[in-house]
Amino acid sequence: MADSKLTINDLKKIVESFVDERDWKQFHSPKNLAMALSVETSELMELFQWLDLEQAKEVMKSGEVREDALDEIADIFIYLLAFCNTNKIDISDALMKKMKKNIKKYPADKFKGHF
Repeated sequence: MADSKLTINDLKKIVESFVDERDWKQFHSPKNLAMALSVETSELMELFQWLDLEQAKEVMKSGEVREDALDEIADIFIYLLAFCNTNKIDISDALMKKMKKNIKKYPADKFKGHF
């Protein structure tokens, strides 16, 4: 399903239902979910560990590494949504507040084209 078809709230409900059906909320402390996020992010990084920049771009076009990356991205997002569910975080609000901070911290006229 396309990004334009589901809202973040829809996705949060899907994750919450999955967790509830398995009685996993008992394991979903902020610590455990943060650690799970870190593990999944590390698994995504591992796919590119020994590749140079061009190889990394190439493997993301198609094939097994791309498919593995999609799985890891999904795992990361699932744990992120579970973290938000567990901690009553409105991710859209959090993102917008952070973007406002980023706009002030990194003004386009000073940072355009470089870090």
